[in-house]
Amino acid sequence: MTFQPMTAWIEIPVTDLDASAKFYDAVFGWTSQKITDMGPNPIVVLNGADEAGGGHLYPGTPAANSGSTVHLTVTDTVEATAARATKAGGQVMGPIVDIPSGRFQYMTDLDGNSIGMFELKAA
Repeated sequence: MTFQPMTAWIEIPVTDLDASAKFYDAVFGWTSQKITDMGPNPIVVLNGADEAGGGHLYPGTPAANSGSTVHLTVTDTVEATAARATKAGGQVMGPIVDIPSGRFQYMTDLDGNSIGMFELKAA
């Protein structure tokens, strides 16, 4: 089975934009960018977001009970990313799950958003 990118853009609601930007940067090794002139609210564009897809954090109210889960690709291993998530204040949930295209583990961010830490299978 071949996977093609399906995500056009993701938006993750957070209660503290600056703290959440630091959290995602610490967990995934990103350098996100705060933008204040793109709409009615400031946003933090997640590293790697471009015209081919991506996402941002925005000031909002997270869904009750985690809402949808967004899977974000890790830059090294699920284990290393999970350790950074815990250190940054997130909560790692459940075991690592192996699937044909890779492996993942769930976490919740500072606002309880459900995030999958996804490690692509080596080619």
